[in-house]
Amino acid sequence: MVFKRLRRGGAAGPDIGGGYVSPRFSEAPVTVIEPASGARPAFLDALLQGDGPEIVNPMLPRFSASASDDVQPSAEGAQISRARLALRDALGASQPVTSRDRFAGRHDALAQLIGAIEQQRVHVVIYGERGIGKTSLVHVFADTARDARYLVIYGTCGAQSRFDEMFRAFAAKIPMLFHRSIVPTAAENEHGRHFDSLLPENCGPREVSDVFSDIIGTRVILILDEYDRVEDPSFRRDVAELIKNLSDRAARVQLVLTGVASNLDELIGYAPSIRRNIIGLPMRGLAVPEVRALLGLGEAAAGMHYSDGATSLIATMADGSPYLVRLLGHRAGLVALDNGKSEVTAAHARTAVERVVEDWNNGLPRRVQQLLQAETTRLHWPLLVAAARAGRATDGRFTADDVEAELHDGTTAATIEQILGQFWGPQGLTDRDESSSEVRYRFRYPGVTSLLLISAAIAQLQS
Repeated sequence: MVFKRLRRGGAAGPDIGGGYVSPRFSEAPVTVIEPASGARPAFLDALLQGDGPEIVNPMLPRFSASASDDVQPSAEGAQISRARLALRDALGASQPVTSRDRFAGRHDALAQLIGAIEQQRVHVVIYGERGIGKTSLVHVFADTARDARYLVIYGTCGAQSRFDEMFRAFAAKIPMLFHRSIVPTAAENEHGRHFDSLLPENCGPREVSDVFSDIIGTRVILILDEYDRVEDPSFRRDVAELIKNLSDRAARVQLVLTGVASNLDELIGYAPSIRRNIIGLPMRGLAVPEVRALLGLGEAAAGMHYSDGATSLIATMADGSPYLVRLLGHRAGLVALDNGKSEVTAAHARTAVERVVEDWNNGLPRRVQQLLQAETTRLHWPLLVAAARAGRATDGRFTADDVEAELHDGTTAATIEQILGQFWGPQGLTDRDESSSEVRYRFRYPGVTSLLLISAAIAQLQS
């Protein structure tokens, strides 16, 4: 195998808690989420409940809680089951953080974002590598802004996103109540309309800025998440022009863009006319104190304690990624609970790393697993790790020059290009793109990048 197994172990320890207070705007709003409605079909109830008496084999594994997250008080190990559920809610890594009580480790970034919007009145571009916490940051920021009575509208970009469709959808969520032409005594049907009714059929940045410049009585924040996914260059040009128009007119609308990129130009292009109207907010990796604060959420929720050794190991393996801190922290906590312990030790964290690596490896096609174990791959492992690092700060693509900058061993870009040629093709590890001015590569399966990066962290730990 490519990866060495790590020893398992565990020890008992104390319980501690942790907490976090986020920066805030100055006022306070109201957001109502309507529950979904609709009766479940009778045939589905029959399938779910069954028609006859329940016969349970006590030897089979069972859920520890109901679908409503209730744990039976009399159930054996109920306290551990509750701790498992609490740990999942606090450190679960499968979805972005959307609530402030699960947000930690980004105090400074949130404060900078609030300051840029509130004090400087500029537009903000948040950029960084995948999994670094951009989406979680804007979700928590949106809640904080709504508390200050900002109208925050969130949109996710896609490869085929169109300017007119996206901004018409934004306008459809801004009530006409905030238009300068509407007075409190206006007819009720005027109050019920939205800004999209003012836009022409095919609207561009000029028409959108004309309409948005008439907003009064509130401030609007438009969030364009995953902006890097947009493939149409005209979309980005229109957004840049809209930013300039809104700024020139001192409109009460500000844009927040997020995307995978290593610098500002990769997201907005070379647009000097709007540089004074925007601020770039790079998302850096978490430092150890921030990792500790994030794990503190799990400690407070589940009544557990992450030892210094466990925290250090998780920080090393995660390499600054909030996603990996949550994933490894959650899995390490479950290992400790499996052993009936309240303290998460370095041994529990090692077991968690091993299980995550095994899951990632098993998620790859068998052919790819064999390629990772091949002698050629072993021979060039450091170069492939450097390639994984080069690609994680962008959309996954990297050049030979990018790998050279990460490798630091004197290998030239020409040699790297030759070596990378051994790994691309229909049955290889990478894809090759020659459509731009320079040849770019990308690992065909994202799981390969994850395995390469964590293998480098393991090697660093064992050196």
